[in-house]
Amino acid sequence: MPGLSSTSVSLVPHINNQTAAVHSIKAEINVTSDGALRLRYLLEGDLEQLAIPAMASPVQNDGLWRHTCFEAFIAAGSTAGYYEFNFSPSTQWAAYSFGRYREEMELLQCGASLPIEVRRTNEWLELEARISSTMLSRLAINSMIRMALSAVVEESDSRLCYWALTHPPGSPDFHHPDSFVVHLQRPVAELPHPSSRVLS
Repeated sequence: MPGLSSTSVSLVPHINNQTAAVHSIKAEINVTSDGALRLRYLLEGDLEQLAIPAMASPVQNDGLWRHTCFEAFIAAGSTAGYYEFNFSPSTQWAAYSFGRYREEMELLQCGASLPIEVRRTNEWLELEARISSTMLSRLAINSMIRMALSAVVEESDSRLCYWALTHPPGSPDFHHPDSFVVHLQRPVAELPHPSSRVLS
């Protein structure tokens, strides 16, 4: 499906969790004409100093954020509810919905796999994921979506480092409302009827 709109961004490390092993983390977001999202993350650095999960069965799994993984948080317009997606280099993934900031958490029963492709060398790790419009069905049709992108990077000594588009004051907090700094428009065409799309 051709891209409808796209944007490229760079993540920055939390001031208290920096690591010399990672040189940069960049991401691309593409909205397709059917309302799906294609995400691409590129981590550049010395991967021999990092703990990268081994390839595994591409299934939904919990607790991926405890190790190296990439994340996306998605909300519709000005609504308080949002989705959280975790993408592991193992090709496993997780999806949750929240009614409001860190509350009313539910595991999303998507009923389908979430395609993840992973490529790597000793100097870079690339992960691509596609979130279908079906998985985003509770977001308002033709809505301006707000997104926050982040990454958890585990060093070989098990220390975790946190990267995001921006970091609110205090400890790392990817859920914080101020983290949703990317704004993109989703299309009307080919999306289901908006009968109760907004999280509440």
